Amino acid sequence: MAPSSPSPSEESRILHCFRSPVGGIFRHVRDLIHQQVAQGHKVGVICDSNTGGEFEENLLAELEPYLELGLFRIPMDRSISPRDLVVLFKLYGKIRAVSADILHSHGAKGGAYARLIGTLLRRADKRNRAGQSGKTMRRPVRLYCPHGGSVHYDQTTLSGRLYFGLERILERFTDRLVFVSAYERDSYFAKIGEAYCPHSLVRNGLNEEEFEPINPNKDASDLLYIGMMRDLKGVDLFLSALPQVAQKLDRPITATLVGDGPDLPDYKALAAKLGDQVETTFHTPMPVREAFKLGKALVVPSRAESMPYIVLEALAASRPVLATRVGGIPEIFAENAGALIEPDDVNALVNALSGYLGGTVKAPDFEKMHQSVHQNFSAKAMSSSIMSAYQAALEGQN
Repeated sequence: MAPSSPSPSEESRILHCFRSPVGGIFRHVRDLIHQQVAQGHKVGVICDSNTGGEFEENLLAELEPYLELGLFRIPMDRSISPRDLVVLFKLYGKIRAVSADILHSHGAKGGAYARLIGTLLRRADKRNRAGQSGKTMRRPVRLYCPHGGSVHYDQTTLSGRLYFGLERILERFTDRLVFVSAYERDSYFAKIGEAYCPHSLVRNGLNEEEFEPINPNKDASDLLYIGMMRDLKGVDLFLSALPQVAQKLDRPITATLVGDGPDLPDYKALAAKLGDQVETTFHTPMPVREAFKLGKALVVPSRAESMPYIVLEALAASRPVLATRVGGIPEIFAENAGALIEPDDVNALVNALSGYLGGTVKAPDFEKMHQSVHQNFSAKAMSSSIMSAYQAALEGQN
């Protein structure tokens, strides 16, 4: 019989492992940590040391006092590389020393590290007990939330088949899968296969103070983009659409872009060539509710998403949102999903943006959408559902 682990209703030792301390994953983890610490649990974080800028460093500094199990940062490559073995070795010692009850991993790379190490720790404990060595160690349960991750790959590509195959293998070292949207769950099952292990659907949620409406500044731009500066998010499509929007409306267009990422230099170069009718302004990352004041309507031109916080945050703040029909966004828009834009289609984006700005396309009732998000996406409900998933995983191993 394996040693008993505490119930999440008691004090648990929870370690969150993820690669990139930016964007939606980082937001999701921060919210969970604040809720879990408030409930009396001990929490720690493992993440990459090379990702993020000053804004993210400040967020980690604010979070660190809550991390009784510590904050450990180590360089992690985004793609698979031989250095992963070195990282795995270093993380094994760190995670073993923390002696966590729950390893909650987020994203493909964090999920691989945590689940492999959790499995090694469980086998080490089994050997100790078989040899009656007298050593005691916790047998952590292993939860994995893809947050899109590998699911974004194309089934027809070699890289896609490789990542799907690895996800399938790693699933055997997983006690419970946690999906943040029905889209993510259904895509996982379609591309990787029906899960071998139990799974939960826990949608992202917001804190009560985030439902205070925000008004844009008097000099706010026509359009606003907030997020990672990478092609997956469709920033190139957004910029390419702006001259055509200006032409259709026969007036200048202003756009503000807030964020950082690997493709930012390319986007600045592209923006410089858009012509006199388009004025763009770039800002480094900032608190999202401050960023909302910089534009009159948020544009989410993504090629792929899971359950994007930025859409929830904007609707909670009563801001108009013009988004593509990807990931879990239709789940947020619900009955207004028909207003979403076809992804990876510049012409569709041009028509949607010009139609909204010109008043020729009827926009959803964003005040009603604000109320719907308030009712269906709360951080407390998210945290409660996550703790239920922990409980089910702990009971499943005992």
